[in-house]
Amino acid sequence: MTGRIIFLLKGYPRLSETFIAQEILGLESRGLPLEIWSLRFPTDKYRHPVHDEIKAKVTYLPEYLYQEPGRVMRGLLRALKSPGFGRAFRQWLKDFMRDPTPNRGRRFGQACVLVAEMPADVVRLHAHFLHTPASVAYYAHLIAGTPWSCSAHAKDIWTSADWDKREKLASLDWLVTCTASGHAHLQSLSDRPQKVALVYHGLDFRRFPEPPTHTPGNPVQILSVGRLVEKKGYPTLLQALALLPKDCDWRLTHIGGGPLDGELKALAERLAIGDRVLWLGALPQERVLAAYRAADIFVLAAQIAADGDRDGLPNVLMEAQSQRLACIATNISGIPELIKDGETGLLVPPEDAAALAGAMRSLIDDPRRRQKLANAGFYRLRTLFTMETGINDLASRFKY
Repeated sequence: MTGRIIFLLKGYPRLSETFIAQEILGLESRGLPLEIWSLRFPTDKYRHPVHDEIKAKVTYLPEYLYQEPGRVMRGLLRALKSPGFGRAFRQWLKDFMRDPTPNRGRRFGQACVLVAEMPADVVRLHAHFLHTPASVAYYAHLIAGTPWSCSAHAKDIWTSADWDKREKLASLDWLVTCTASGHAHLQSLSDRPQKVALVYHGLDFRRFPEPPTHTPGNPVQILSVGRLVEKKGYPTLLQALALLPKDCDWRLTHIGGGPLDGELKALAERLAIGDRVLWLGALPQERVLAAYRAADIFVLAAQIAADGDRDGLPNVLMEAQSQRLACIATNISGIPELIKDGETGLLVPPEDAAALAGAMRSLIDDPRRRQKLANAGFYRLRTLFTMETGINDLASRFKY
């Protein structure tokens, strides 16, 4: 293949999407000539080191069309000259009738700008996430005829309407997703199920090398890393910690920001555990790695949100296991594909504070069991979830 590939992302760079950044860097190392086009500007305070290693040119589409009216108008006028514009507009109008939102309008405007401004040698559009980035890729494909493909993850799969997913699947060349549950669901919606493949992200072990020997702490250090949003289940985690006996000596460190920050801090105070919880906010990767190495137990109480949003296979669980941390998580989505209950970690039902408290108590009281689970998780991760496997698959799909 000759020519460039455009990776369409919802936002870039993002601290919560290191799996995308490591994929881009891995494909760059294979010689893939790519550009990054982002629907939104960055909002995070920090950048991960991997973002500084990526050489791809980054272009930001108009985040809101009214902010760049001249650019949008030029894009629309150029797109109007494309043979596929009429077909694309009719499809967008059909979609807008089913989803009459400003978001739907923005995606068509962004697609017109993309078609007008992308280099002439672009041979493929690849969207990360099946919702908004894929909508831009879909409309741009209809306008310009450029082939497109997609990587689907979690929220984009479970909060998008079936009609939207079905029509995108019919249009694209291929799609990869990172959990067996997502894979089965998308295959059931596709006219050609073979278009949909299961490809795990894996972990770049150069960034998460084997940790030094860790001496168990007293109090026991519990760590959780995740955005403060409904699907991460932090109220359940706080309630579970409050159920532990008063003489159980633990401390929780949380890393990550999000809209529920104030609400969760207030809940910790009401549960009388506020003095045992340290909220660090979003941090760069090197500080997250240090936190993994200082912890004794990692906990992620993921759940299915009211709107259907859920995790796929959370990278933080792989990162924790790479540092020989005993992990406790919930048995939803792709998590059981990584953690085998009682063998490489502990799994509990979502939104079950009593079960989570019991699992944490069992590991707080038993350092030997913690170490056994940590070692088993470390070796299984290193065997089955290496980044290179996924990069090899994607490189072959891009013909590099």
